[in-house]
Amino acid sequence: MTPDNNSHQISLLLIDWSKGDDYALEQLMPLVYHELRLMARRHMRRQPSGHTFQTTDLIHETYLKIAGGEEKQWQSRTHFFGVAAKAMRHILVDYARSKNNQKRGGWQERVTLQDNMRVTNQSSEDIVALDDALNRLAALDDRKVRVVEMKFFAGLKVAEIAEVLKVSPETVKRDWSFAQSWLLRELKK
Repeated sequence: MTPDNNSHQISLLLIDWSKGDDYALEQLMPLVYHELRLMARRHMRRQPSGHTFQTTDLIHETYLKIAGGEEKQWQSRTHFFGVAAKAMRHILVDYARSKNNQKRGGWQERVTLQDNMRVTNQSSEDIVALDDALNRLAALDDRKVRVVEMKFFAGLKVAEIAEVLKVSPETVKRDWSFAQSWLLRELKK
């Protein structure tokens, strides 16, 4: 099956699932598992050494959050992966918060936000700080947060993000640029 056919089949299954077809979910998961695994691996590479949460755990937690969540009006494959990115963000932040509660000052590494918005070897405190900053940004402009989630957490391309948000690619680029600058300023405080 070609990537375009696979993407189309995923979109059709998501629409069927939106209409209440649970069998569509069963057919969907094998098709999206590989991409969810790639997303999860990207996130796990950014975690500090000694991190006990595994890639498979992140995928399964994401699946449970999506399958049991309120979001059921799927528009497309990219919309699904945008929601998956948000779910992964929340799962990792919740994990980081629990680690912070257990062990204050454990990992001491810096968050670096570069042009491609990669965070490397982040501490649980840095993950929580990033989440708090994203929540403050959401109070100003929720769309900019969604751009960050889809680009940073899901690794979606500008065109894919534009499709999900129903805006132009130029708007996504402006939102990304603003969000990046805003987050850098907030994280330096």
